[in-house]
Amino acid sequence: MDKRYPATYLLFSIAAMGAVILMSNELVQHPVQGVILGIDLSAVLTWGAFTYPVAFLVTDTTNRVFGVGSARRVVAVGFALGVGLTIVRALVIASGVSQGTGLSIWEALIEDPDALAMLRTAVASGSAFLVAQLIDIKVFDLLREKAWWKAPTASSLLGSVIDTAIFFSLAFAGTGLPWVTWAIGDFCAKLLMIALLLYPFKLLVRFYPRSLEVTT
Repeated sequence: MDKRYPATYLLFSIAAMGAVILMSNELVQHPVQGVILGIDLSAVLTWGAFTYPVAFLVTDTTNRVFGVGSARRVVAVGFALGVGLTIVRALVIASGVSQGTGLSIWEALIEDPDALAMLRTAVASGSAFLVAQLIDIKVFDLLREKAWWKAPTASSLLGSVIDTAIFFSLAFAGTGLPWVTWAIGDFCAKLLMIALLLYPFKLLVRFYPRSLEVTT
């Protein structure tokens, strides 16, 4: 069961989650440019792979310190904030197109490829995010009493698999873009980020007062 805690601690988690979703929704549309060992990185990797795993860091830290209920609230509010801002950006793009073409905003939203891509990204991101994060929370809670690194590693790994599959299929299938290779490349990058974020997870848990931490 969650314990009482200062609202400022939870607000930090909510703000961080919203920022991560907004950045990831934008960066996933930008392939990494360059060639390594003869591999064209733009065909296998987007910048979003390096920011999205931070969402699992936020969720897992909240889960460890405040418990399952608080983690779910952070996911819900962060989801609404991030996806809402992404939809607003799509409407802003459509509004600009509307003024220059005479189309209505809704017509421009469908006709303009940038606005439509942003809207489709918001839908795909929201669907993938909710499913992956809720599974992450459940797996983390099941492994809570194991060694400190097992819960965040297992939950983030499974969540990343699910998120990658749902997001890339919904956001890019049928567009002609190399979304399958992007998905594989992004997942490999996420594996690296999951490993790199283990120590920050440990530090963040120590940052919160021990009296707040939920252990059962």
